[in-house]
Amino acid sequence: MPPRAGFTPQHRTIGRAAAWLVFVLGVVYALVTALGFLSLESPQDPIGDPYITIMRILIIPLATLYVVTTVAIHAYARPAVKVYSLTALVFMIVLATITTSVHFVGLTVGPRLEATGLSWVPLVISFEWPSIVYALDILAWDWFFALSILFAVPVFRGGSRLERWVWILLLVSGVLSLAGLIGVPLADMQVRNIGVIGYAVVAPVAFLLIGIVFGRTQPLREDTERSRDSRSTA
Repeated sequence: MPPRAGFTPQHRTIGRAAAWLVFVLGVVYALVTALGFLSLESPQDPIGDPYITIMRILIIPLATLYVVTTVAIHAYARPAVKVYSLTALVFMIVLATITTSVHFVGLTVGPRLEATGLSWVPLVISFEWPSIVYALDILAWDWFFALSILFAVPVFRGGSRLERWVWILLLVSGVLSLAGLIGVPLADMQVRNIGVIGYAVVAPVAFLLIGIVFGRTQPLREDTERSRDSRSTA
């Protein structure tokens, strides 16, 4: 693929590594989630330990890697679509902030609060609807993640066949993640699982392809960009 202005070797190396790690951790997260669902006696029950703990541990680095990859996507974007990639980056940072906070609290403070047996504790930290942390996590993934992914779609429009697959998968992931919000007014978390398919199944595959796109793109060297800038200001 031809060089991209502003897409440096550092963007290529770090972005590709982060995108591929998103895929690896995403696959592990999807497998743990599937095992968690299979362990339930009723589909209405929340996923319990050890699965929920493993999922929380995975989400913290996974959300961070999503941000790093989106930084590289912003660098990769053509000037005409950088407004979309920057918006995608902002929304991804919001996602990471909310979801890592929620799951860090769940890993550290959560068990201590549950041990108190106080009646209000499940309404705050339980991942059984309705609860405050569950609502925040839905906001993070079904709203901010969905918006970030949808705003990243134009970055890969009009490119190679591989990029075409990227934007198709991103579009599907974003739409499914957004559709998960339907489960909130219905108070039906089975419907909300539509969103889980979007961000836990489709998105990691899209980011695997993004890593391949980065690997095939020739970055501009810093000295080449400085030479181009000096010519433009002369």
